[in-house]
Amino acid sequence: MTRSIHHHARTALAALCVLGLTAAHAKLTTAEIERLGKDLTPVGAERAGNKEGTIPKWEGGLTKAPAGFDAKKGWADPYAADKPLYTITAANAEQHKDKLAPGQLALLKRYPSYKMEVYPTRRSAAFPESAYEIIKNEAGKIESANEGNSVLNQVASTTPFPIPKTGAEAIWNHAFRYRGDTLIRDQTEFPVQTNGSFTPVKRHEETIFSNGLKNGSNVLFYFRTTYKAPSSIAGDALLAHDFIDQVKQPRAAWVYNPGTRRVLRAPEVSYDTPRNGVDGLSTVDDYDGFNGSPDRFDWKLVGKREMIIPYNNFKLTDKNLKYADIIKAGTYNQDLVRYELHRVWVVEATLKPGKSHVYRKRVYFLDEDSWQIAHGDLYDGRGELWRVLEIFGVQYYNAPAFFIGGSAQYDLQARRYVSSGLTNEEKPIQFNVPLKPSDFTPDALRRIGN
Repeated sequence: MTRSIHHHARTALAALCVLGLTAAHAKLTTAEIERLGKDLTPVGAERAGNKEGTIPKWEGGLTKAPAGFDAKKGWADPYAADKPLYTITAANAEQHKDKLAPGQLALLKRYPSYKMEVYPTRRSAAFPESAYEIIKNEAGKIESANEGNSVLNQVASTTPFPIPKTGAEAIWNHAFRYRGDTLIRDQTEFPVQTNGSFTPVKRHEETIFSNGLKNGSNVLFYFRTTYKAPSSIAGDALLAHDFIDQVKQPRAAWVYNPGTRRVLRAPEVSYDTPRNGVDGLSTVDDYDGFNGSPDRFDWKLVGKREMIIPYNNFKLTDKNLKYADIIKAGTYNQDLVRYELHRVWVVEATLKPGKSHVYRKRVYFLDEDSWQIAHGDLYDGRGELWRVLEIFGVQYYNAPAFFIGGSAQYDLQARRYVSSGLTNEEKPIQFNVPLKPSDFTPDALRRIGN
């Protein structure tokens, strides 16, 4: 009898932890799947707007380029005529705090240059119809396992858990989200000094995503990056294979060094290892908001809320802008950043007992329409807010895919920040370029280096 009582208590507690949803790891029911494309969007967001009318209904998103679009000039802003509804500063932050994250409130308090110009909400996120069909077709087969560390039965879905039951499932949606079948990006990162000075870190990246492989091979992505500048790391290259079942196959990584002309295994390229070229201001698993195995944290699905987040930041892609126009002392040039009110999923990651990581807790806010992390609050070992992440989303309508136009990770203790993902002075991002798995082997990495 005692065992039965304890069993039912644990079951009730599990149900509470996922906000009354069904048990963790369960596959979606037929009734849940049928909601996709109806009252829910094809990726699981609420199709309807909010009752106040400040968040509109999703009408299919933005899938066609404006007239005269030329990627060499940047992604033309279809909402350029919009005017800010209001501006949030330290002076009026209190009246907006129910729509802000702790990290945003901290930035408003800390930096006079940090402000948030809030525009009308445009639910622009959209993906190909073929991606929607695959999401719905695979939704009844996919499940999570191994305490959320593994995703089973995914073949090509870019939203494996459109109705997530756990925090791990929500963060997997971020990892799988549609960014084309392949992606080629030349981007520049900046570890910014307190006075605003910076040394550009230029990188060339190529990626094949699992949906581009379409073979159920347990590969989440193949990724390769080569550093072009500064001279101290120019020619260095990194190759990573990430896997869907992270318990079965941990990340495999290799590095190439032009000085030795050797390719070496790099098991340290994971978790909280400092990223190359960013002065220790960011960890490997900070990249892209979050990447890698989730196994060192317990992931809690806190729920959904309305929040002001960076969105439709077409202005940040303008090729007429120089990096010095964007990167300023303390913060980004906030005149160039657009914020909107959207619904987000809130996911809280707490370090497991006995596991090591520089972050004790991480709280992520995922855009419901794209599953991209829009904001992150990162806490140190003492439980103090340490780093604040903002990702400036853009709907790349020529793909179509919702992806990063830039990002800033602010270190409140060092009073510095690192910017990633800017492409203003680089070649345009390319989606769906033919790439082969054979391009992502250690031998191929060596050939590129030589």
